[in-house]
Amino acid sequence: MLWDVLPTGKQPGGTPFKVAVHLQQLGQEVRLISRVGDDELGQELLAYSAAQGLDCSLVQQSETHLTGVVKATIRAGQAVTHTILNPVAWDYIRHTDALRAIVSGAAMLVYGSLATRSALSRETLYRLLQVAPFKVFDVNLRAPHYSRAGVKYLLRQADLVKLTQPELTEMMRWLGQPADEETALPWLAQQFSLQAVCLTKNRHGAALWTGNQLFTHPGFAVAGPGTSESAAAFLAVLLAGWQARQPPADFLRRACAAGALAATPQPAQPDLSALLTYRAPFVCYTPSPGR
Repeated sequence: MLWDVLPTGKQPGGTPFKVAVHLQQLGQEVRLISRVGDDELGQELLAYSAAQGLDCSLVQQSETHLTGVVKATIRAGQAVTHTILNPVAWDYIRHTDALRAIVSGAAMLVYGSLATRSALSRETLYRLLQVAPFKVFDVNLRAPHYSRAGVKYLLRQADLVKLTQPELTEMMRWLGQPADEETALPWLAQQFSLQAVCLTKNRHGAALWTGNQLFTHPGFAVAGPGTSESAAAFLAVLLAGWQARQPPADFLRRACAAGALAATPQPAQPDLSALLTYRAPFVCYTPSPGR
């Protein structure tokens, strides 16, 4: 969990953190695993999380490192550039017996690749992956904060993987395989023993390979571009639908609807609660910035 500092101001960020907020909104039981500084930004993050109803009892506080910040720069006619400050508090998440016990009893552990950029948080995540019953890898590549070897290891540990089209293209280039979804998704599932692989394509919808079948949805027309908020809303609804054992075509459609809703300009955070109501425990390991 961290702060995204935008030209318009700062907002709570980190993709797993945003996924946790949306899962909580959907009525799920969620616990955050992260680390913030013993500073004003850290206190503000904890206060915001409490206001969202999130359980932050597993969030650690550091007296020696500052709360994480991602600075976003937007240049005319160009994509957003993110500067992820390093090192910060979430680089030093420590393994504890309490973390291990909670993760071993959770329905899912949600994590991203950025958690592996520092030795301590990487080791903590690897130890938690050993006991998590079901592991969700939201790839979220942020150069230069990952390694090919680290991403491949996280793939081997995962049960469900979610990635974007650029991430699929990049990873299949490493692996020497075609990047078209009809070929790449089943190949990844077989190669890494995955139960599901989900590809998001921004305004063009999403594809899901599971049960030896490819499910697709063309997406919904939206006024705004895809954002980290829409990616988090998509994944939250996808995971809740998966946990509820809904038909894949149904929860993929709902997830695309959630992403479109979150991408539509509006004065407040979108309310996803009407899309799904099913309760199950989740844990979100939250070092990752938004995409």
